[in-house]
Order: sequence, then structure tokens, then C-alpha cells
Amino acid sequence: MLAALSERGIEVFLPMREVVSRWKDRKKKVWLPLFPGYLFVHHEDTPENRYRVLNLPGAVRFVGFGGSAEPVPDSQIDAIRRFLEAGLSADPYPYVRLGTRVEVTAGPLKGVVGVLVEKRRHLRFVLQVDLIRQAVAVDIDASDVRPL
Repeated sequence: MLAALSERGIEVFLPMREVVSRWKDRKKKVWLPLFPGYLFVHHEDTPENRYRVLNLPGAVRFVGFGGSAEPVPDSQIDAIRRFLEAGLSADPYPYVRLGTRVEVTAGPLKGVVGVLVEKRRHLRFVLQVDLIRQAVAVDIDASDVRPL
């Protein structure tokens, strides 16, 4: 589907993460989508462009409310790209409703806003993609964030 969308002139972003898959006899590194079932497309929202996307096998619908598509904010897409480009180990994380919103003040994620949570005695920085109700988490030093 990625190639078909690109051939149609539609910008596509599929964030991937590398994981170790274990079988009985061996381990192997494989790439999996960070948000299974979601593919980000960037295009002018016209009926023709919607048809060009939804006409492909595997496409179901655009995410949105009341029958209209809602764009994921560019700041959240940019933050996901920065997570991946920084080479940080990013894991899917349950969408967090409550928690302290923080901004990263140092390191490769400086300026990114998210939620600080605790996971097994380690601090995790969670970036929420509100529209698709998905999130991604990375380990972070508490001294590198400030509350908003």
C-alpha cells in the first residue's frame, strides 16, 4: 500500500520499530509498525484524494469524527519522526488519559511535549497521538523535562 500511495503522489508515513522476535529455535530482529493498523497520509483533503486513498486494498477509512476526517497535528507527526530519528527505543504504550504533561528541555527530543509516567521504577516519556488514541513511550531522565 505504501508504494501504491507514493505512486499516486500521496505523502505517506509509517513509523516502524525494530523488535526481537523469538521462535523456539532462534531469535530474529524484525520491523513492526509502531501503531498497528494506522498509516499516516498527508494530502490535500478533496473527494478525489480521499477516493485515491480509500480505493486501495486494505484501506478502511480516515480517522475522524462525525463522518469527516481529522488531521493529526503536524507537531505530533514531527515528534514521532524525532523519536525514530534519534534512535531511541520506542515502544507502543497505552493511551494515557491522566498524567503530568511535560516538555523535554534537553537532548534530541528538546521541545517535544508529552506525558511523564512511571514504568517499573523507570521514568517514561509518553507522546500521545490524540486523534488515533495511540501513544509511544521512551525512557527519559526526569531532569530533562519540565512540567507545563
